[in-house]
Amino acid sequence: MKCIFCGYEDSKVIDSRSADEGRTIRRRRECIKCGKRFTTYETVEDTPVLVIKSSGLRQAFDPQKIKNGIIKACEKRPVSLSKIDEMVAAVTKQIYNSMDQEISTKTIGELVMNELKKYDEVAYVRYASVYRSFKDISSFMEELQTLMDSKSNK
Repeated sequence: MKCIFCGYEDSKVIDSRSADEGRTIRRRRECIKCGKRFTTYETVEDTPVLVIKSSGLRQAFDPQKIKNGIIKACEKRPVSLSKIDEMVAAVTKQIYNSMDQEISTKTIGELVMNELKKYDEVAYVRYASVYRSFKDISSFMEELQTLMDSKSNK
């Protein structure tokens, strides 16, 4: 690591500590040439994920949008905010673990529905009705039947 005072390209680490809730390592360093000390921070490089919308436009992935959709689906339902945060974390983790730099809104919607199905079936149906934009009552009933069949198979 290059010294910020004299520009010498070698230093030694005096102390290392975890920072930013374990996402960063703070290192105190000492220049081998001038002896002055300075601090550096080491973080994991985030690979940005782009969301491909149905219109073909791309935008940066934002977990807050997933949270807002789940909150709307869970409105007036017995789903705690901590459960919602767990669902958002699970979906976000799956997206980043896929190692894809681009993901479609369709894929994100499916991941969200899988999480909602685990916690609240009414919230799942609410989300699915908006996400899948049911055209008529029969397509809505098909989704309900699928949900009921999967529940009876368990």
